[in-house]
Amino acid sequence: MGAPATDPAGVYISSAQMYQELRSLSDGLTRVETKLDSIGQGLHDLDKDVADHETRIRTLEKARWPLPTIGVLAGVAGAATGAVALFAR
Repeated sequence: MGAPATDPAGVYISSAQMYQELRSLSDGLTRVETKLDSIGQGLHDLDKDVADHETRIRTLEKARWPLPTIGVLAGVAGAATGAVALFAR
């Protein structure tokens, strides 16, 4: 470590300033890592919610399938009743 340069056009950065800048960058990186960890946890929670919603939707879809079938059977029964009434005369 020598004396700082006396060149008027040059810039002198002391080792203390460099160390302070590195500490500042390290602290900033730590904050970014912490935020990324929290985002990752949020995405994990979101995956669980999506899976839960998918399961619930599939359950609702399975419970709904008899409704169209019942409608078709009611229509066929009505048509059959009408045909029987028409031909019974």
